[in-house]
Amino acid sequence: MLPSYLEDTDLSSIKLVATDMDLTLLADDKSMPEGIDERIDALTERGIVFCAASGRPGLALRESFPDHHAEMAIVADNGASVYLRDELVYRDLIERELWREVLAVAVKTPRCVPVLCAFDDAYVLERDRGHEDVVGIYYRSITYVDSFEGLDVDSNKISIYFPAWDSKKNLDEVFAPAFGSRLYVTCAGDEWLDFMNIGIDKGSGIRHLVEHLGIDLADVAAFGDTYNDIPMLDIVGHSYVMGNAAEHMHAHGKFLAPSNNEAGVLTVIDRIVEAAK
Repeated sequence: MLPSYLEDTDLSSIKLVATDMDLTLLADDKSMPEGIDERIDALTERGIVFCAASGRPGLALRESFPDHHAEMAIVADNGASVYLRDELVYRDLIERELWREVLAVAVKTPRCVPVLCAFDDAYVLERDRGHEDVVGIYYRSITYVDSFEGLDVDSNKISIYFPAWDSKKNLDEVFAPAFGSRLYVTCAGDEWLDFMNIGIDKGSGIRHLVEHLGIDLADVAAFGDTYNDIPMLDIVGHSYVMGNAAEHMHAHGKFLAPSNNEAGVLTVIDRIVEAAK
């Protein structure tokens, strides 16, 4: 069992607070915890940067923080794009032939909804329009196409939604064997797989951000609950695994935070703010 967050007492040097969104900052019903705006303000007043680190694209993350995106950081698309105060400071692109190959396999895989991510835009097959209620939670600008074959766009990530919530099974049986040597493939919850270039993940996104800010990884606090948070949790000085996370995640954190439904991220932020006074 991980030590409680209360045992992390050396908080005064923290300069960046990075949190995953789904099942970490957000409650199970996708709602934002009450009081997040006040916490971001308190961090900013003390010179601490708040960062949303997510598989979600930048546009969706900016819309999640309408009053604060211009003063915070965003590690979007699992590290494939990084923003600081609305300025794009890093981006990565997947080779077009490679994303076409992934999508060709995905189209033929049963119960599989592929999404081609192109920064603020996403492309989805017309056949999958019936899943817009889920895909639209994460991708605000969706273009429906009859086929991916004719697209000529820059893509930094591929996502696949599995309505049967069997992403890990599909990772192990289909996509890791086919693409694991050429792309970083990770589960983003039980229902999503994300594909980025090898070396691109939330950890690399945080590295680009701290380099831009001129701070040390030791002075970063990060929160996460699942596989795609591991590269971020593994490298920062203050890593918090959420109380709702599966036990295997405990190997990748230093402390256990209260669950997402208990607003655990805000509870720890309050301690960081107090230590910075």
